[in-house]
Amino acid sequence: GNGGTANSLVPVPVSGLSGATAVTAGLLHSCARIDDGTVQCWGRNGNGQLGNDSTTSSSTPVTVSGITDAVAVSAGGTHTCALSADGTVRCWGYNAFGQLGNDTTTSSKVPVPVVGITGAVAVSAGAGHTCALLGDTTVRCWGLGHRGQLGNNSTANRRTPVAVSGLTNVMALSSGA
Repeated sequence: GNGGTANSLVPVPVSGLSGATAVTAGLLHSCARIDDGTVQCWGRNGNGQLGNDSTTSSSTPVTVSGITDAVAVSAGGTHTCALSADGTVRCWGYNAFGQLGNDTTTSSKVPVPVVGITGAVAVSAGAGHTCALLGDTTVRCWGLGHRGQLGNNSTANRRTPVAVSGLTNVMALSSGA
């Protein structure tokens, strides 16, 4: 995010980024939630994971299209998701496994709403799947499920959210590979 492509062994400031309240890193891209509710991303963009209606990579932050009320952001392997103030979730980027949650496997260069998610209080994007914590303390996940990562007693991929079996009173979540 500093305008260059050289590796650094010490932290460097992200060029032009101010008002960041949270930061998240995916496989080859990073994003920040800005205090005005927008999201800015930088890095590799081959699958639209920067969310700026492009597949051109950027070594400095670019603003994600259409996100103005984000309260959280989470970068996965090659996709990104934002939690809106109204409890909905929108995702963008690579979608071969349904990890955008919009009932397709078509990737998107701009944010698309996750089908059926309302009342979310947290979102976590993994390598090929995504999960949301709902206000009722249950969890829904979608996307790649080949190793059981959706928690629904299945190894099938799901293009829309499914309930995670046996979890109640959840306080936080985190998705991995």
